[in-house]
Amino acid sequence: MSKAILFVFNGDPMCFIHVLLNALDMQARGQYGRIVIEGAATRLVAELPAPEHPLHGLWEKVRAAGLIEGVCKACSQKLGSLAAVQAQQLVLLDEMNGHPSMARFREAGYDVITF
Repeated sequence: MSKAILFVFNGDPMCFIHVLLNALDMQARGQYGRIVIEGAATRLVAELPAPEHPLHGLWEKVRAAGLIEGVCKACSQKLGSLAAVQAQQLVLLDEMNGHPSMARFREAGYDVITF
């Protein structure tokens, strides 16, 4: 079975929605796909738990399905969303100078897709 890791850097909700939808679609098709939240996208982690946020429902569905591999520790610290990441009990990834390593996923046989 192929594995994909979806790295989302873009903090625009209109981009982020595609990451959520693709992860859910992969799961529905019996494929293995997980999400890593990086860069400006880490700011959304603080916004998405609000029930009035347009992506709240999808976010909760993705979280409940266990499709979030983790969040960049350095970016969430720098952009002020670290407390929100921790409050949602998301994994902080920091093996590459505070950032997640794409090479680690490639070595584990993942296809790396960036948004």
